[in-house]
Amino acid sequence: MTAVVDSKTSDRYQTRVSGTPTLIERTEPTVWGDPAGAGPLSTQELAGHERDGYVTVPQLLTPQEVARYMAELHRLAADPTVRAGDRAVIEKSSNEVRSIFEVHKISELVGALAADERVAGRARQILGSDVYLHQSRVNYKPGFGGGGFYWHSDFETWHAEDGMPLPRAVSISISLTDNYPYNGCLMIMPGSHKTFVSCVGETPEDHYRESLREQEIGTPDPESLTLLADRHGIAMMTGAAGSATLFDSNCMHGSSDNITPYPRSNIFFVFNSVDNALVEPYYAPKPRPEFIAARDFTPVPG
Repeated sequence: MTAVVDSKTSDRYQTRVSGTPTLIERTEPTVWGDPAGAGPLSTQELAGHERDGYVTVPQLLTPQEVARYMAELHRLAADPTVRAGDRAVIEKSSNEVRSIFEVHKISELVGALAADERVAGRARQILGSDVYLHQSRVNYKPGFGGGGFYWHSDFETWHAEDGMPLPRAVSISISLTDNYPYNGCLMIMPGSHKTFVSCVGETPEDHYRESLREQEIGTPDPESLTLLADRHGIAMMTGAAGSATLFDSNCMHGSSDNITPYPRSNIFFVFNSVDNALVEPYYAPKPRPEFIAARDFTPVPG
């Protein structure tokens, strides 16, 4: 039997409990803070984030910083201890490193970036509270073999498997390579964050071991995806190395395989509001490991 929290019957975002997918309209805001409040994001950028579910920052990092972080990604991928540990996810086809999780704890450089006001300050501004790191990782999508990520809402997984109560979390993807339409760039359905797609299929034991390489449970059905795509369209998050995209936890997003020679690597942080701390998983037998979903809710220093 799938374990659920006591509040299951009152949960608005039930998922993986029915044989029929359901679309549930969101009632919570996307920008929880004061849109006129001080912070790195302008009023116009916050309005765009509320409307579309994402906002882009054309040049978050300088070229010198990009080179420094890129060297750190190469160092981590080449470290046999990191590669052999649970934090590393290896590509099925190429046997190359796909992702490294909880990277802020094994890299002082990345840890400092997570607390940088350019990064955490934007998250606090959007979520209207102190924030903690729910997840950090680096993603490697090498040329000729970098696998894609099928369409999904992160909140669906974080709610079902981690126990995140509400979609009061924001991700920031910081590009360390140029993002083209053809090298597996991030794709988002703008406005899709306002609709939760309840998925079909019960969560297996230790589902994370397979889902981090190729997710099946927790992915939306084709009919729901078609409806959202017809309603909202699909935007490609392209841009130069050093650019960044912040997007809401319930955005429908994904990326295709990279069959070009041009890699697409990024640093990825997920900030959750301290007022939205995890409880027991809503629709999974047990919580995922802490290197994937932190249960230390200590605020990122401001």
